[in-house]
Amino acid sequence: MTNQHRSDARAGTAGDRLALAKELIQAARFDDAEAELLGFVDDEPEPRLAAEAYYMLAVARRYLQDYEGALSSVDRLLRLKPDYGRAFQERGHACLAMDEPGKATAAFTAAAESNPGLIASWRSLVSLHAKAGREQQSRFARVQLDYLSELPPELLGVIDLTHEGQLLKADQLCRRFLRQNRHHIEAMRLLADIGIRLRVYDDAEFLLESCVELAPENIRARGDYVKILNRKGKFGQACEQARILDQQQPRNPAWKLGMASALMGLGRVSEAIALYEDNLERSANKAGVRVMLGHACKAHGDFEAAIDAYHAACADRPDYGDAYWSLANTKTYSFDDDELDRMRAHESSSETTGDDRIHLCFAIGKAFEDRNDYSASFDYYERGNQLRQAQSGYSPDRTNDLVRQQMETCTRELFDKRGSLGCRQPDPIFIVGMPRAGSTLLEQILASHSMVDGTMELHEILGLAQRLGGRNAAGPPAYPQNLWELDDSYFERFGGKFIDDTRVYRGDAPFFIDKMPNNFMHVGLIRLILPNAKIVDARRHPMACGFSCFKQLFGEGQDFSYGLEAIGRYYSDYLRLMDHWDEVVPGFVLRVMHEDVVNDLETQVRRILDFCGLPFEEACLEFHRTERSIKTPSSEQVRQPIYRSGLEYWRNYESWLDPLKNALDSEIRRQFGIH
Repeated sequence: MTNQHRSDARAGTAGDRLALAKELIQAARFDDAEAELLGFVDDEPEPRLAAEAYYMLAVARRYLQDYEGALSSVDRLLRLKPDYGRAFQERGHACLAMDEPGKATAAFTAAAESNPGLIASWRSLVSLHAKAGREQQSRFARVQLDYLSELPPELLGVIDLTHEGQLLKADQLCRRFLRQNRHHIEAMRLLADIGIRLRVYDDAEFLLESCVELAPENIRARGDYVKILNRKGKFGQACEQARILDQQQPRNPAWKLGMASALMGLGRVSEAIALYEDNLERSANKAGVRVMLGHACKAHGDFEAAIDAYHAACADRPDYGDAYWSLANTKTYSFDDDELDRMRAHESSSETTGDDRIHLCFAIGKAFEDRNDYSASFDYYERGNQLRQAQSGYSPDRTNDLVRQQMETCTRELFDKRGSLGCRQPDPIFIVGMPRAGSTLLEQILASHSMVDGTMELHEILGLAQRLGGRNAAGPPAYPQNLWELDDSYFERFGGKFIDDTRVYRGDAPFFIDKMPNNFMHVGLIRLILPNAKIVDARRHPMACGFSCFKQLFGEGQDFSYGLEAIGRYYSDYLRLMDHWDEVVPGFVLRVMHEDVVNDLETQVRRILDFCGLPFEEACLEFHRTERSIKTPSSEQVRQPIYRSGLEYWRNYESWLDPLKNALDSEIRRQFGIH
């Protein structure tokens, strides 16, 4: 390329310059492409464009056989896009050319996990696993390769867009294909996957249910159907579907693992543990199965077995962030110096995937916390939160709008008009509020009563709210405004369905607990469909609660928790809405302060039992002796007598928490004496 041409290119837009570099690569003019791209990144473009440039630079350098340079470009790219599948694929190609099959296998595996539509990665994995004698992994890669090779190009594009986070483009492409190919099972399945990522779970379930009805022999569709049923808490149905899959493919461990997840949801933890153990050696992802086994053992109260399982997962895959975080999340495990050094090395490695890096950051934060090195601890917590926040796309304004809609719609007049229409069953006791506010402790206290079954965080109310919101993603949601318009009979029907759908989680006690904290948004809906239910608001000091959320890596559903300012705004919205419920349905919700429970357990226990209409039982004071499955992060704490050490623990980090303080409403700061 002449100097004049370079000058003309640089005078163009960033898009023009990248288009020129792409043309040069396609024309096999790799030297010219490298020069153009180096000049482009020297001009410090915005991160999105810089990432695109580093990807093309890695490709150009690989074709120039400058493999070290290609790897350097990949490293720069992954700092900008930590889970970019094509970056890991480029690393795999370079490592393969450098005759480093172990590193190539790890890179192609990361590429396929980040973007399962990368045919070149699966093709390479078929060969690499076979040459290393890993026949099981090679067969698995071959199945994926054959599946992708048979897909129409449009659907390959859907997979690629989906796993690059371009969900709206993927949705449009998939719908356009379906308009021309009605009832195409794979297109419907991929559209359901997009729906799950957009958290439109009802639409996803409907699509997958339709796939199963139209093509009962389609294994992938039924497997995805099991996953969405498990995700939505429909564990009984998930178990039935997993059994069908197991009958169709009795040697495929994936279906028994799906059944184990459903059994966990049903509280049949011993059966789930047996399935995890029986299928461990047959699974291609042993580290992942070991972590699931550890979670099951932890829920069962066998912390020693859980820790052994997590350690084994770390040994299987030394950079597996989820295994290290699972150890940290026992809340009782302490990492030794060697483990901390290994975690830090993996976290800083350019070969570590973005998801593993997030988990490692939270685990390292906990390790430094245990060493009382709060500065280093906060640095890692903050890094992990920033990475996770970039993935979630959470909007505090959206939560504010949802709260406003509830307050504007759910007025005294609504409850005066429609408050006596629901199902009169008194069975449910809802525990709502912020996560990390002491709800697991309250659940354990109540579940220690002979007349109360403890269950878990149930999804039925959230699912009903989503269904009432309608399927029109482009327009405004119908819920909660349609609570004024629904036919009178619907309220009793919805309440009865809730009682019927949750029966599978219960024992023989007359009352049961639903501990989904996010239900605070839907107290009005609960009041309309279950007017005799009880609701307990588990509340905690905003700084203690907020920081506890910040240092907790949640599975899903708490996207607000990955930024201090977002947490403060969420807490303020939560209190504003709870004050509204107190005003429009007075006496329907009992507020219980965590600090009061810790300082005077018996008074608060008697108060809670009185509110629920239950006689006092001494076992509720001895809650830590109650044996039951507990799946939340606080599972170990509530198996111990109550302790006060956590009340002011947040002050160890106070100097870094100003964004949380400043985001809280001034009235909240005044009420709690926050300066």
